[in-house]
Amino acid sequence: MPTIRLGRTNLVVNKNGFGALPIQRVTLEEAKPILRKAYENGINFFDTARSYSDSEEKLGYALSNVRDEIIIATKTPSTTVEGFWKDLETSLSLLKTDHVDILQCHNPAFVPKPGDGTGLYEAMLEAREKGMIRFIGFTNHRLHLAEEAVNSGLYDTLQFPFSYLASEKEKALVALCAEKDVGFICMKALSGGLITRADAAYAYLAQFPVLPIWGIQREKELDDFLACGENPPAMTDEIKAHIARERKELTGDFCRGCGYCMPCPVNIEINNAARMSLMLRRAPEKAWLSETWQKKMALIDDCLECGQCAAKCPYGLDTPNLLKKNWEDYKTFLK
Repeated sequence: MPTIRLGRTNLVVNKNGFGALPIQRVTLEEAKPILRKAYENGINFFDTARSYSDSEEKLGYALSNVRDEIIIATKTPSTTVEGFWKDLETSLSLLKTDHVDILQCHNPAFVPKPGDGTGLYEAMLEAREKGMIRFIGFTNHRLHLAEEAVNSGLYDTLQFPFSYLASEKEKALVALCAEKDVGFICMKALSGGLITRADAAYAYLAQFPVLPIWGIQREKELDDFLACGENPPAMTDEIKAHIARERKELTGDFCRGCGYCMPCPVNIEINNAARMSLMLRRAPEKAWLSETWQKKMALIDDCLECGQCAAKCPYGLDTPNLLKKNWEDYKTFLK
């Protein structure tokens, strides 16, 4: 299977990375065979986070006996020294290991640096000196912060959204990482589920020095990417045409489903409701038209217009307006 060197970490990993956010949605016993199958078929990079409920616990449960054969990256959302140490110790305990290979700052609103008054970067250096972490990474959805982190020289890896819907600015960020020898970990490679063809996603990303981490919760999803790894799909004219159609439909002001707009004061499930029109047309519509989802979408009528979601959107979307448009469109499917 194709491999990639993850920047100056010199970690060489399978080009298929395992994104462990979705396995929090399945049971411990359901997660184990999926994780074991990934490992047994050559996947050796597993990405999780303190914020992903029991994802770390599931990784520890399934893979602790092969710890020396895999690379584990986790994340802390904490921006305080106390919170950092608490998160790291919890992560190590749940993962059943004495170190993580990459510890990443999880989507902070600033780039932690030595002497910035938070003490956070100094704490990461101390953890590295103690052998609790090997490398320091940064994750974000904001382009200017990602660029600042890479240019700072302080971070070994960057995790950032990248797919065939990327703009020239995101492509330039990939090139910047290559220039600075910063490993690029590619999240949202399927754009939160809007991209539905594994072969097209894989073929596109194979052109770039990035490590895709595919969000996997079902064995069928894993099988799709294992097949791509065993027989890498070529960038055929048919795939190029498919990507061109997708870009025409999806590039622009659409919700990526990252969830940083939440929670909502009136409990609207914004990260799905704001892109419902696309999901109805790109996935089996029956599941989205269930009685449960009808009740969830109806909550849009209770929107307070408080603006919190728009203020927190890393893509600058007019989220309240998107919700209203999706709700009106949704009702046409119920007639």
